[in-house]
Amino acid sequence: MEIKVLRNVMVKNNAIGGDNRWRLKKNNVFTINMLSSPGAGKTTLLQNTIGKLQEKYRIAVIEGDLYTSKDAQALESFNIPLVQINTEGGCHLDARMISGALDSINLEDIDLLFVENVGNLVCPSGFDLGENRRILIYPLTEGDDKPTKYATMFSKVDLVIINKVDIAPYLNVSVEKAMEEVRKVNETCEIIALSATKPESLEDWFQWIEKESVSALQE
Repeated sequence: MEIKVLRNVMVKNNAIGGDNRWRLKKNNVFTINMLSSPGAGKTTLLQNTIGKLQEKYRIAVIEGDLYTSKDAQALESFNIPLVQINTEGGCHLDARMISGALDSINLEDIDLLFVENVGNLVCPSGFDLGENRRILIYPLTEGDDKPTKYATMFSKVDLVIINKVDIAPYLNVSVEKAMEEVRKVNETCEIIALSATKPESLEDWFQWIEKESVSALQE
């Protein structure tokens, strides 16, 4: 009985995710689902990304958090559409939540939508939100063995961003080892190493957004 309930939940979620994808595609909105554990640097990366790309793209952000709106508040100065979703203890965003958030955004005025998911390396992997691409921010502060420990999450993303590489020498971890671990569970994703606090290290990330935004909207 429990297996049947779980299957029904996922079928419904995937149907709503498909509807979300259609709405976004209709309005030519490129959508990125940002995944990571807590404290990986998603919000910092968003701050430096929006600051750089805001002149080129009309950007909106959907923020997922358990109880607070602190991450959304950190982006308020950019004066962009922001929608906060509080899951009140839920470990992930789902397609229904995103559908409600999209109702609050004028999609005709948006080119690029970031969804900052709840910090968790397990639950969010199974939920299609209607995004074009999934990215995973993987900080070296968590060690260089996380990909094989959380293979389900790492295997389902299009891009792995290895973050905080500037402090690797102080952590007794290896960027190269982290990349090798990613490849053990995901042979096709792209990998970018950067430091979200250092805007000068983000050029490959910006180029990835530009390349994938064109590709995704042609699919």
